[in-house]
Amino acid sequence: MARTKRKVNSVLPVTPPAIPERRIYKAGGYIRLSVEDSGRLGADTIEVQKAMIQDYINAQADMRLCDLFCDNGSTGTNFERPGFEALMEQVRQGKIDCIVVKDLSRFGRNYLETDNYLERIFPFMDVRFIAINDNFDTLTAARTADGYIVPLKNIINAAYSKDISRKICPALATKQQKGEFIGSWAAYGYRKCPDDKHRIEPDEETAPVVRDIFQWRLSGMSILQIVRRLNGACIPSPARYHYLKGEVKAERYANAEWKQQVIKDILKNELYLGHMVQGRKRSGFREGQKQQMVPQSEWIVVRNTHEPLIDEETFAAVQRIREERRTAYFERLGCHDSLGTTPNIFRGLLYCADCKRPLVRYKSVTNNGKNLFYVFICQSHSDNPAACPKKYIHESEIAEVLWGALQHEIALAGDMKKLVRQYRRSPVATSQNNNIDRELSAARQALDRAKMLHDSLYQNYFDHLMSEQEYMEMRAQYKADIEQAQARLKMAELRRQENQAQAEKNPWLTTFGQFQGEVELTDEMAHALVERVEIDAKNHISISLRYRDEYRNLLQLLRVEGEAVSA
Repeated sequence: MARTKRKVNSVLPVTPPAIPERRIYKAGGYIRLSVEDSGRLGADTIEVQKAMIQDYINAQADMRLCDLFCDNGSTGTNFERPGFEALMEQVRQGKIDCIVVKDLSRFGRNYLETDNYLERIFPFMDVRFIAINDNFDTLTAARTADGYIVPLKNIINAAYSKDISRKICPALATKQQKGEFIGSWAAYGYRKCPDDKHRIEPDEETAPVVRDIFQWRLSGMSILQIVRRLNGACIPSPARYHYLKGEVKAERYANAEWKQQVIKDILKNELYLGHMVQGRKRSGFREGQKQQMVPQSEWIVVRNTHEPLIDEETFAAVQRIREERRTAYFERLGCHDSLGTTPNIFRGLLYCADCKRPLVRYKSVTNNGKNLFYVFICQSHSDNPAACPKKYIHESEIAEVLWGALQHEIALAGDMKKLVRQYRRSPVATSQNNNIDRELSAARQALDRAKMLHDSLYQNYFDHLMSEQEYMEMRAQYKADIEQAQARLKMAELRRQENQAQAEKNPWLTTFGQFQGEVELTDEMAHALVERVEIDAKNHISISLRYRDEYRNLLQLLRVEGEAVSA
């Protein structure tokens, strides 16, 4: 019997796509300690983690270090940490696309949230994640239908934290019931006894300050006057005092000043009567609960556990003053309600140009309660006039300047839209679009053809028109062709998106353009278009608008094509 000629789908030549340049990742290192860094030699300190991450990134040819983010003294059981939030903001802005940590436990101990970042959020944002000690890299990690092969370690990390919480919490509660001190450091005015860390005694350096605070309040001084007096005398605040003593290492405490809330907390604390007051906060991690404040009726108070700093009569008199001031405040609170109120459209936008703190909005009533207006002041100056120059500016003045700036920018967006339309009809833009369209069409054709050949291959094998070896070789070849065509198509689509983002879909153009025709400044407009506004001591207003890089890119595009635009 004559041998049947096999009909083999030969591998037809396909123009290989251009090899893309090797990606260089913009790496951000993340460091976390669950307690304040003790600085002990050989301990897992902030410095050790920083050095490890820096050395690792510097040794990689495909990444460069952009920044390091640190949370010192933050729990890993949730992701509400300032350093981590700053890192994610950089990721959202596209400034970082690779996150490097020492190990998975430094990233987080909550299994569900950690898994959500690794399996969903980071892949969606095209972010690479590396845990050095765990030899885990999302770029090379094995995946199954259930995701990366790391859930077990995350579960162990979460279980470890819960187990620690389950064992420690009852023991600490027992100590609290006995009146034993269990805090990291004693309240301002006290210190831990050298021979028993569960007992406290007056601190000879700070106890006199506490007594002065109570006496000043008793003499009629306001909380703000007390704050200014302490700051003016350069007396370290509680946070700065602990920093100077080396009890905490976080730099944010280095220059911490006295605040009104700190004084209020001291003046109502029964600890200064000699009673141990604990249990004001409750953390039930083993039940999956976040830390929460406890009602005063449920606080654990054990009387006469240590030497008092304030006598009962003085303390009671200060509490009467506090209640009288509180009652008077609430009586005044609604006396001008008939004048109405206006929403604060500048919330989260106004900052002091000197101390960089948010400006505070105050309601002001004049002319015997007939006139209402709002002003913004600097809280740092209010607490301590020597700390920051005075800021006092009317809301209407800010609104006028900001509205004028935004009107100019919105009008500019309207003019730029016309130039963009002209550019899109220019020979250069038309040629670019045609080239992209041709590349997209060629990539789709190559992909369809590779899929068709791959799908028909098995039938030839089933009909015994090729050997198993031939089938496996050609199957691998067609699969590689499909992957190349998919990569080629993705690159062409990316070129189209980038091309559109430069012109008609430019974020600056579309965002500012949507407010054309508006006749006044609105809350939506302010928060959509303004990044930050800073006020200095001379009431100079500095405005930072959003999408400045995108605006400059569009300007450059039009200038390159000969369309000069005046900024």
